[in-house]
Amino acid sequence: MSVINLDHISYKPMLPEVKAAMIDAIDKDYFNPASQHKSGEMAAEILQSCREDVARFLNAANPKEIVFTSGGTESVNHAIKGVALANAKKGKHIVISNIEHNAVIRSVKRLKSMGYKVTSIEVDESGRVNPQDVANAITDETILVSIMHSNNETGTILPIEEIAKITRERKVLFHTDAVDSVGVVPIDVQALGVDLLSFAANSFHGPPGVGGLYVRRGTRIFPILDGGVQEHNKRAGTENLIGIIGMGAAAKVALEKLPTWYEHCLRIQNKLVADLPKVIDEYIINTNPEHSLPNMLSVSVRYIEGESVMLMLDDDDIAVSTRSACATGSLRASHVLISIGLSHADAQGTLVLSFGKDTTEEDIDQFMSSLKNVVTTLRDISPLYRKRAAS
Repeated sequence: MSVINLDHISYKPMLPEVKAAMIDAIDKDYFNPASQHKSGEMAAEILQSCREDVARFLNAANPKEIVFTSGGTESVNHAIKGVALANAKKGKHIVISNIEHNAVIRSVKRLKSMGYKVTSIEVDESGRVNPQDVANAITDETILVSIMHSNNETGTILPIEEIAKITRERKVLFHTDAVDSVGVVPIDVQALGVDLLSFAANSFHGPPGVGGLYVRRGTRIFPILDGGVQEHNKRAGTENLIGIIGMGAAAKVALEKLPTWYEHCLRIQNKLVADLPKVIDEYIINTNPEHSLPNMLSVSVRYIEGESVMLMLDDDDIAVSTRSACATGSLRASHVLISIGLSHADAQGTLVLSFGKDTTEEDIDQFMSSLKNVVTTLRDISPLYRKRAAS
């Protein structure tokens, strides 16, 4: 069965180069990189080579600034909780935005139970934070600002460089969750000016279950896992060498291919925007047209439920999502969409379309054909639509 994957935010196929590198690593049966004998040292050299590949991909000044983790969620938890614990004597105030991923929201919720204070900044209707609002929220007690690089439901990119200038001037650490940006748009940690940046390998066609945290040299951060001294004493536990080798391979390919991937995804995004009014009416595009990832489009189809659309498209072997996979199963309207001003009804009718380097125009044509039929069927039985038509 061939599925049209318009849910790349949940699953990006691994690159052939990644699979080959991981299979080769399994065949070689590497030792623990922490072992002191020659076999362990060989594994440590491989680990260091991968660290250099990832550092180069992100333009980190030093490979030691890359801490390998189990994925984006751990990287976010490590950044927020690690900084909070390391800097508690300075203050216990953290600033975030209203549209952060649950990894951020639940991390600060945990810290609030420990006596920390959190200010959550509203976004405008385009889904962007006003940097001046960040400046106004910072107090003498503020130790960390955490604002995502791009939103995982709308694809909107936030003004990270402008915020970083403010945090540097106020001598406050700045973390950005860039899990959905790395491998989609160019990410240069030095140009961004951030102190910490979270990323995950599967976002740039690497394996799931492995990721990393960029920690600028000199940034005070505690490990959140107690144990050994791996990862330069920042993250205890034996490294997932096979996964890291896959991530290193993905980083090398993405560094070279990113411009081509970007242009292709932008063409697909433009086609979606152009074709939608040909097949349906009464919809809202939630993705900021001027500041967005090229591989996503959030669309709210009015008078019907997005989950019903998703399930019916699934019957046609087309995979889409209604929100972040990490929030799947929640019956509540997306906090992201409510934050940008959508009604609960419109938020419930939202589809998140995400695509990649292998998505074709024919895929979009087939999606549009199915979407037209699905929306027509659902609106025919929708009391909201019938009421609107009668009025």
